[in-house]
Amino acid sequence: MKLEACVDSVESALSAQAGGADRVELCDNLLEGGTTPSAGSIALCCARLRIPVHVLIRPRGGDFVYSDLDLEVMRRDIAIAKELGARGVVFGILLPDGAVDVPRIRSLAAAARPLLVTFHRAFDFTADADQALDDLIALGVDRLLTSGHAATAVEGTGILARLVQRAAGRITIAAGGGLSEENMLAVIERTGVPEVHVRATALLESPVTHRPTHLSLLKQPLPNEYDRAVTDPERIRRLVELLRKRTLGERPLVERPAC
Repeated sequence: MKLEACVDSVESALSAQAGGADRVELCDNLLEGGTTPSAGSIALCCARLRIPVHVLIRPRGGDFVYSDLDLEVMRRDIAIAKELGARGVVFGILLPDGAVDVPRIRSLAAAARPLLVTFHRAFDFTADADQALDDLIALGVDRLLTSGHAATAVEGTGILARLVQRAAGRITIAAGGGLSEENMLAVIERTGVPEVHVRATALLESPVTHRPTHLSLLKQPLPNEYDRAVTDPERIRRLVELLRKRTLGERPLVERPAC
């Protein structure tokens, strides 16, 4: 059995190593399911840790259907992770219909070698788990992280067990999603997964004593897991026009709020 710790800082990575984790998956922005960490975090983790560091390659939050620009970002982030000493990369790309984007996964996997390649929990958003698994095996992906098409691995034990049997050792199945001290062993026993992926966090109280109650950088949650906030060029144009009119001394029209 191998235990991988999902971490979002160098400090957490060192704590995971100190606790005996076999590997860390280094991420950022876990409130949105994780995005690619900074080059500084990757470099310091690879320099300070004795255990392997796998780097999440996800250019943004939201869905897993990526544009050509997104793909170029991912390709460059993979190159940076390789250069800085990562032992593996973690990514996932889907088509709008919920199928694995085979050509793009093949392209990124080739760019990542000789690093280990993991397909992350984008798998749980596929339309057909069996077909998606077969596609990943055919692509030569080394490892699959999944909760068994469920919100948590505990709820997905049935599909997890089926995936392990179907994989037959051709790809490593790692269970992740809501695993804890209370349920991890039960999931392993019910599914036969050889690896688990855990957060295992504790609340760290901030040392800040000056806390303005009228300020917060947190935004309201989005309406669902698929939509995402993106820049609206028309709103940008309206804002620029307001600034232009102000510079010229014109009285601007009332516009709707910028955010």
